[in-house]
Amino acid sequence: MSHAMLVAVLMHHGGSLDLPAEAFDTDALGDGRGAHHAVQLAPLDNGTVRLSVVARPPGDAAGIEVRDQ
Repeated sequence: MSHAMLVAVLMHHGGSLDLPAEAFDTDALGDGRGAHHAVQLAPLDNGTVRLSVVARPPGDAAGIEVRDQ
């Protein structure tokens, strides 16, 4: 799912997106202890979707979690 979201963002921006190198620093990608962010995809009422990064939930379970709005 993360890969599909990345591809969607890049394609929406013409296939590429310029970011500062600091966007890949450890603090930006995780907390330095291996806890990385998770992506969240939320449908909006106007027919669009919001793609966000959120703190990774605790535990080792991976997968897709569906939450009610």
